[in-house]
Amino acid sequence: MFTNRSRRCLSGKMRRAALSALFCAGVQALPSAVLASTEAELTEEGNSHVFQSEDIFNLEYVSEVQVSPNGKHIAYVRRSNDIMSDSSRANVWLASVDGKSNRPLLSSKKSYYSIRWSPDGSRLAYLSNEEGKPQLYVRWMDTGQTALVTNVTSSPSNITWSPDGKYIAFTMSVDAKEKPLDVKMPKKPDGAKWSPSFEYITKARYQADGKGVLDPAYTHIFIVPSDGGTARQLTSGNYHHKGRLSFAPNGKKIYFSANRSDNWEYEPVEADIFSVDMKGNIEQLTQDKGRESSPVVSPDGKHIAYAYRDDEKVMYKNSYLYVMNSDGSDAKNITKDIDNSVSNFYWKDNKHVYFQQSVRGLAQVDVVSLSGGVKAVARGLGGTTLGRPYVFGTYHAVNDVVAYTKGRTDRPADLYVTTRNERQLTALNEDVLGHKQLGEVKEIVYPSSIDGEEIQGWYILPPNYDSSKTYPLILEIHGGPNLAYGPVFTAELQRMAAEGYVVFYDNHRGSTGYGERFALLLQGKYSSEYDFSDHMSGVDALIEKGIADPERLFITGGSAGGIASAYAIGLTNRFKAAVVAKPVINWLSKVLTADSGLYQIPFQFPGKPWDNVEHYWKRSPLSLVGNVTTPTMLITGVEDKRTPMSETEQFYQALKLQKVDSVLVKVPGSPHGIASKPSRMIGKVENILAWFKKYDSAQSVNIKAEAK
Repeated sequence: MFTNRSRRCLSGKMRRAALSALFCAGVQALPSAVLASTEAELTEEGNSHVFQSEDIFNLEYVSEVQVSPNGKHIAYVRRSNDIMSDSSRANVWLASVDGKSNRPLLSSKKSYYSIRWSPDGSRLAYLSNEEGKPQLYVRWMDTGQTALVTNVTSSPSNITWSPDGKYIAFTMSVDAKEKPLDVKMPKKPDGAKWSPSFEYITKARYQADGKGVLDPAYTHIFIVPSDGGTARQLTSGNYHHKGRLSFAPNGKKIYFSANRSDNWEYEPVEADIFSVDMKGNIEQLTQDKGRESSPVVSPDGKHIAYAYRDDEKVMYKNSYLYVMNSDGSDAKNITKDIDNSVSNFYWKDNKHVYFQQSVRGLAQVDVVSLSGGVKAVARGLGGTTLGRPYVFGTYHAVNDVVAYTKGRTDRPADLYVTTRNERQLTALNEDVLGHKQLGEVKEIVYPSSIDGEEIQGWYILPPNYDSSKTYPLILEIHGGPNLAYGPVFTAELQRMAAEGYVVFYDNHRGSTGYGERFALLLQGKYSSEYDFSDHMSGVDALIEKGIADPERLFITGGSAGGIASAYAIGLTNRFKAAVVAKPVINWLSKVLTADSGLYQIPFQFPGKPWDNVEHYWKRSPLSLVGNVTTPTMLITGVEDKRTPMSETEQFYQALKLQKVDSVLVKVPGSPHGIASKPSRMIGKVENILAWFKKYDSAQSVNIKAEAK
């Protein structure tokens, strides 16, 4: 037996060699704590070959793509992490479609993004924080010269060139001078130090995650000369004019989407298509109940493509691609046979429109004719979220050239292009991941035990997986719940796999990409025994396969996944430990304190909370806290307005009253996205791993024969 002193004397390779010899000789008497630390040290030298937390700082991915008007080049935004500033940086690169050239255009410690080619391809507009606040710039492609176009006090967005290249339109927030009361305060004496002035809140939507309490302001459309000058506001009124802008071919009008009703705060899925001319005259083109958005004018100006979602008060409805005449007449749904939401429209020519949809865990680009014929042109889009495996990707198309972001299970998004054949144009992470052994991702499809509904999921095997052994399993649940995971790169889950876990994730009922019916299966019952069964059926399937150790199960999830995790441990004690990230614990309080209540109350619930107390309470994990015995870590951003810290604190206090081992982790300065900075992503996953390790009864994998 080793004493503390003798253990200290054996260090480095000598100690590992000595302990290894003992293992080989069949020594079984070492305490479990010593065995655990020893196993970690025995594999220490091999850790550089598996994914480590510090590798997150070195990852890069493609986040935006823009095909040049002549179809020969692709400008793209290359995002990377800065370990010194703990931030993400965006630079712009230029690749030739034939793959023969790839070089930087705008590269420094500053960020450059929202790239847009001028109609003739001679210039590139973009946004940058090069001089502090984000401003609009233009680069001349032949000389590399750049010009600062705006000097505005708020951040521009949705930048759009006029057809003749003389102007650039954009949207921007404008402060509103609204005083709710005429309060007469005494004059403050010179030099006096009084408390700050009172703040007044009068709007129904008065806060937003990542922004905090909102100052009275409205988003308007502006236009500015493309060679610089004074930005001129085109829209007016106390309404928001957000989203994509599209010029008429003659440049005399800009089409946009807005809700210009006086009741706009209470109509979260209501919007219409409008036009505004250069004098600020606004004309309404659509007036259907629901949300008409993202207008795009055809090259000949005869048609407008746009997205439409009806106003049925349910948690999810498909968005379809509609096309109407430019005067707003004769609107037709040309994707009525597509049972998923479609988005991101570009005209291929006057008779065909490109669009994007998610299908069973991956995004794809399709093209549809005005008569409704659909053809897929690019598949497998994704890889633009480093942390968790969400189905997020993007593309841009000009004529037959389609550029897009596409990764693999072992790589974040690279730049791909297809004309007739697919071509990969970048390989951004070979220097970081090329020598790493990552966990293999495998698909699993199984029936849910509650009603037989088919569920698709994936599991990540640990590096050096040995099929003769069973492994501890982490169930990781996605947010939304109307979102989806897929077989794409995930830094957080690969990090878990590198520590010896099988990591399981699924697209439970309510997930998108499986049709509207499937997405609505959780209407009025999230979270519940239904989504719980979807998850547990997958866990049991992996146990049945002999992959997962039934005595070493762990659970975690964030946002809606945090709700599901908290609900699950109220229904079962099978998990050895849980990490509940940024959850909703009490729906009665959440919808009245968060920034999303105006949508959730009418669309997710049968009515207002005080009229439906029993329903809200049944959906709340707090209603089951009396059953919880699972050791639980809670982690939430201090500035979270989507699932406020008060929700997490309620659960923490309740667990302590129940004498359940628990810890509350607060992320300083963080909104809902607690992994939005590299160090926060690392902190999140390392805290999860530390908590699970604390409650893992065995630090080494079990031989299957022994487990049985």
